[in-house]
Amino acid sequence: MRKRFDQQLEELNVELIKMGSLCERAIRRAVELLQNTEDTRVADVDRIEEEVNHKEREIETLCMKLLLQQQPVARDLREISSALKMISDMERIGDQAQDIADMARFMQVKEIAHKIHIGEMAEATIKMVTESIDSFVKKDLKAAAAVVKYDDVVDELFMKIKTELPAMIEKDSKNAEYYIDLIMIAKYFERIGDHAENIAQWVEYSITGSHEELRQE
Repeated sequence: MRKRFDQQLEELNVELIKMGSLCERAIRRAVELLQNTEDTRVADVDRIEEEVNHKEREIETLCMKLLLQQQPVARDLREISSALKMISDMERIGDQAQDIADMARFMQVKEIAHKIHIGEMAEATIKMVTESIDSFVKKDLKAAAAVVKYDDVVDELFMKIKTELPAMIEKDSKNAEYYIDLIMIAKYFERIGDHAENIAQWVEYSITGSHEELRQE
């Protein structure tokens, strides 16, 4: 019975990696749409986001099977409950990548995105998503803590964008609305970073039984 349970836990890890990979693809695709004036395939991000939603439902079903059909001990329960929390954050990451792609559809002056730190924010958030999932699979508390700390990098990039854009708008007032759109897009990336940080914090809980939200209660 325990062998079967461990096999299903391994399956859970594999599915989480797949869902994380889909989130990474959605972010990268959204940035490509944002930065390439010739690229209009917004439907690609819509399709990936649908795959993210489908993967979330698959993982929820697997978690329910693990809870109902097996006899998990305390650490197993923490791992399964953490996975359920993590997929909720990943689903939101997919939504926000889709929001970025939707905004990119209407941005006619996409080369503006090259002038600010949007690409850097995207790479930073992808790094957070990847490493937060890896830390769960590897049960690596140190790696999870590094993801939480790395959110400061994303926040700093967001602050740089908010600080620099007013001067850019003043110099290029005819495209002011596009710069304002980029502030909103930067905010979406900042939220993606927050969700990746949440994932890492649930990794901490799965390993230690301690979580920041629980400590505050």
